[in-house]
Amino acid sequence: MPEPREPHELSVAEAGARLRSGTLTSAELTRHTLARIAEANPVLHAFVTVTEERALKDADRADHELAAGLDRGPLHGIPYALKDIFDTRGIRTTSHSWLMAEHIPDEDAEAEARLRAGGAVLVGKLATHEFALGGPSPELPFPPARNPWHTDHFTGASSSGAGAAVAAGLVRIAIGSDTSGSVRGPACHCGTVGLKPTYGLVSRRGAFPLSYALDHIGPLGWTVRDTALATQVIAGYDPRDPGSVRRPVPDLTAGLGQGVRGLRIAYSPCWFRNDPATSPEVTAAIERVLAELARRGATVHEVEPPPYRLFNACGRVIMAAEAYAVHEADLRERPGSYGRYTYQRVAPAAGLSAADLVQAHRLRQELADAVRRTVFDRYDVWVTATGLAPAPRLDAFPVDWPPPRELTAMQTIPFNVTGHPALALPAGRSASGLPLGMQIAGRPFDEVTVLRVGSAVEEITRHPDERPAGFTVRAAAGGAGV
Repeated sequence: MPEPREPHELSVAEAGARLRSGTLTSAELTRHTLARIAEANPVLHAFVTVTEERALKDADRADHELAAGLDRGPLHGIPYALKDIFDTRGIRTTSHSWLMAEHIPDEDAEAEARLRAGGAVLVGKLATHEFALGGPSPELPFPPARNPWHTDHFTGASSSGAGAAVAAGLVRIAIGSDTSGSVRGPACHCGTVGLKPTYGLVSRRGAFPLSYALDHIGPLGWTVRDTALATQVIAGYDPRDPGSVRRPVPDLTAGLGQGVRGLRIAYSPCWFRNDPATSPEVTAAIERVLAELARRGATVHEVEPPPYRLFNACGRVIMAAEAYAVHEADLRERPGSYGRYTYQRVAPAAGLSAADLVQAHRLRQELADAVRRTVFDRYDVWVTATGLAPAPRLDAFPVDWPPPRELTAMQTIPFNVTGHPALALPAGRSASGLPLGMQIAGRPFDEVTVLRVGSAVEEITRHPDERPAGFTVRAAAGGAGV
């Protein structure tokens, strides 16, 4: 990879080294970041709020602290952004909804508090789908984010602004949420890296809930190492989150660069190979990567876990029932304040019974046990597809939900159901130049091995070497760029 020429091309570690050596200041890096946001956001709509005043103050403080020898960790002085469901004290947190358009929290979300304590520099709040659920609805208070590889195309899921902002180089790190794939979907369609950590590793407190049983918090980054460093900062036990797990957080970068020799990799093409929604380009890209991992010393075997449809049905029932519980009062009192997609997705859950939810939770335990027996008792990681096709066009989404399946064909929800860590990262590019993705899942709390394999995949695909040119796809006709 050529030596970076611009500040936004620096990795977190590279920028951190320059900040500590005094060859770059956080103020310079932050001003560069804010200038890029100002230039690109009118087209990408990645940010709904830019926190320029706070960012410059945070950057000045970081410079003074680093100069004085106070080092708060790997993100000290590094700009980042938050999906706009995370509470930020004194800064509006809208959940991309008219119902919360003027909501200003008086306390930070736990992830934000940890980033702030780590000296990172908040530059703004990012577009999402309404309450991290709806879809790219035009009637919401902010327009939907657009894909930097081709701005006529979808970003993947509700951490939409996060995927767009990282892919376009507006920030190196963005924090999203993932209930059925909303970190990994935008990572897939926008060609970035996204980690859904193990359930309980990162606190959800202060992030607007969608499903208490399935919600996860995780970062999107341009590289595996950047993503690992961001997770290192936000991970850890939080006694105020009932789902948080009390256990030490290991060095998540410990396995990076160690290769894959001796590792056992499970691969489950049965989930997607014969699905009509699957692009042959996705299957071919994943299998090219797996062949190279085998050449580098890994053992790759096909496995047949329980059918994908069971994970999907289980997760959808739990998510719908719990989302309805969160929104029941507003749905009854202010239904017209919701966007069309959100209302159409949540309101029907009023028809679910307690028995439906109990059966879904029973199935959840059975599926998690089956995954342990069929996969993780024998293999170190599990590789499968993230999205089944390249990003669809935004104008293909209909007025009413649901859209055709091929527009939302992600296979990410199984690891929300089981709670296993899962890393989404690029596997190649389509003939039209759009990103193709794969995901790597691991044993609970074994993010180190998942990230280790991800770093080997990154060496093979070399995806960090190329960003969207002008935030559009060169090979796609008719696309608007910045």
